[in-house]
Amino acid sequence: MVKIKTHKGTQKRIKVTKTGKLKKRRAYRSHLLEKKSPKRKERYTKVFEVSSADKKNVKKLLPYK
Repeated sequence: MVKIKTHKGTQKRIKVTKTGKLKKRRAYRSHLLEKKSPKRKERYTKVFEVSSADKKNVKKLLPYK
């Protein structure tokens, strides 16, 4: 049986907790921040769980996590 390769881009962006939850950073926090309100920028800093619709696909990309 051939080993399944881990998708390295996904591995760098998504962390798996001990309970199996998938955690990631929110987008839109890297540049063009001057025109975004502080409240909006604060929302982008929070780490949140991957949506249930995407979990199945992300698990395929991270077979050994």
